[in-house]
Amino acid sequence: MKEIKAIVRRAKLLAITEALRAIAGLPGVTVSEIKGFGKGRAKNAKDKVLYEMVEFIPRIKLEVVVDDAMADEVVNVIQKYAHTGNTGDGKIFVSTIDDVVKIRTNERGENAI
Repeated sequence: MKEIKAIVRRAKLLAITEALRAIAGLPGVTVSEIKGFGKGRAKNAKDKVLYEMVEFIPRIKLEVVVDDAMADEVVNVIQKYAHTGNTGDGKIFVSTIDDVVKIRTNERGENAI
């Protein structure tokens, strides 16, 4: 199993989620509003926000856990629909998941996703 975390522009959320919904068998996506900064430290960003005297860029974090066979497709969809070609498009992180437990049913592993 793979966990895919993507940090993307807020303006790209609708296009990304519509494309992800079209993937047959996708178990679901968690979406969080976040803020942070990258190598540019948010200096020239048009959408920066000031939070406790520090400049951050508002972004969206998408989190998905899928079986190994689906991971590349999910990454490719996120990359395609998040891309603008400009600084700040975001990052995609892919990690291996050892186990998942579905709390309601106590199922484990791929059956739990």
